[in-house]
This record gives sequence, C-alpha cells and structure tokens, in this order.
Amino acid sequence: MRVSLGLYGLQDWFGGDFAGILDLMKIADRKGVDQVSITDHVVMGENIDRYPYGPFLSPLTFPWYEPLTVLSTIAGATERIRLSAGILISPLRPAVLFAKQLATLDVMSRGRVEMGIGTGWQKEEYDASGIDFDKRYRVFDEQIRVARALWAGSPVSFEGQTVKLDRIHQWPQPVQKRLPLWMGIAPTPRNCKRIAELGDGWIPIVQDPAQVKEGVSAIKAAFDAAGRDFTGFEVRAMPNGFGPDGAPNLDFMLSQVPAMRDAGATMIEFLPLMYCRGPQDFEPVVDKVLSAIKG
Repeated sequence: MRVSLGLYGLQDWFGGDFAGILDLMKIADRKGVDQVSITDHVVMGENIDRYPYGPFLSPLTFPWYEPLTVLSTIAGATERIRLSAGILISPLRPAVLFAKQLATLDVMSRGRVEMGIGTGWQKEEYDASGIDFDKRYRVFDEQIRVARALWAGSPVSFEGQTVKLDRIHQWPQPVQKRLPLWMGIAPTPRNCKRIAELGDGWIPIVQDPAQVKEGVSAIKAAFDAAGRDFTGFEVRAMPNGFGPDGAPNLDFMLSQVPAMRDAGATMIEFLPLMYCRGPQDFEPVVDKVLSAIKG
C-alpha cells in the first residue's frame, strides 16, 4: 500500500510562506513517501454553505495555490515522489491547455505525474471562469478524450460539443505511455461508467471504509461491463483523522488503514497539518505513518 501526503494548510507553519514546504518535500522524498497531493480552487464564491459534504472549514481568505505551478516547483526539488492533486478542477482549464500542462509536468518530472481530477462543486467558480456549470461533465469527458488523443500523437482532429480540433499538433508528449488520471467524483452509475471508460484511479471523498468498499465494487462492476481489466486500478483514500473525542488523532487514523485496505484502497492520504505542531514534528510523523502503512 502506498502513501500520499496532502499539502493542505502547511503555509501556516511558515508564516504564510508556502515555499517553505520545499524542504519538507525533500524529506518526504528521501523517506519514501510515494505521492504529494494539493487541493485546487481557482477562485472562491461566497456561498460556501452550499458545500455538499458538510461544513466548509476553510475561510474565504484561505490561499488556494495553483496546483500545477506548485507541483512543478516540487518536481524540481525532488527525485522520486509522484505528483498529484486532490483534486484539480480540470474543466476550468481549456482542454488543450490541460493536455499541454500535464504533458510538460510529466516531462520535467521525468514521468512522475498521476493527476487527480474532478469537476468541483461551486457554480460561482465556473461562472467566474466563463464556463457553463451545467455542462461541466461534458467538458470534463471531452477534455480527457482530447488530452489522451494529443498525448498519443499528432495531428489530432476531434469533433465534440465543447472542443473542435482540425489537424492540431501538440508537443511534447508525456514521458509515461499512459499518464494516469484519477477521478475524484461520486460513484454514481454514470460516474462509474465514466471512470471505467476514462480513468485510472478513484479518489473517494467519503472516509467510511464501508462506503469506499461499496464504491470500489461499483466501479469494478463498471470495468467488467466495459470489458476493461481492473488490474492496476488505484484507489486513494483518506481515513477519518479525528478520534472519538473529536481531536486529531494519528493513531486512530492509522487504526483504520487495514479496513481501508480491505475496502480496496491502494493508497492512504494523510494531512500533516492535522498531526504535527509544526515542521519540527514532520519527520517523526512521516516515519510513523510510513512504518504503519508500508511496514
């Protein structure tokens, strides 16, 4: 089982200087953390009460750093840790730009991209970007198909509802033969079919192993129906990190790892911000997580 480290909130350890994480990433890289993940919001509207997964805990002044920019910087400071997001709201980027950005990051990192993507939840973010929120899944699907086509060779022609290409050339191509795209979307029947057709992994937002297991089973069934081999499919789960008293509890989080593994998770994500008082605790916490999960 692999380990992913979430970057959420770590600027607080450095007086708001997010660039301070680079030294931490060098430690994580050296220690054997498999992946780093960062959350995306391009802008934020004020209707955070509409967040569909419970209270939205981040204030409007929270700094959401642009993921691909941050991951590029981390790539230059590390050697092996893989680069992801949880999730990149990919429809906010034009399809051809999305393809170019990920291909370039894969080249510059020597093949370390495995990107988490999704559609987000806030209509205001789409409105500010000039994109129809109601068509976000159509944009999402065609964006992935266009990127896959551009990554396979040139020229590319594509006729869709949101993208039209006529003998378009784009270079460079990714280092990886198939650049992994993991989808952070709910496991509805339509989304399971979407994942089985276009995805390489799933990022559940739920933290209950039983719900994760149910989602994995539904996705596998969609793979079987599509005639696609489920072998190698990745599931990145984040166990509940709050103990019975409501306080962050690393031991409690780690106690749920076996159930997540049994549910089908192949990777566990943890947030150092929850379990460290500051950067001085980072290395021992990483050691403890790696020892518990990877042995």
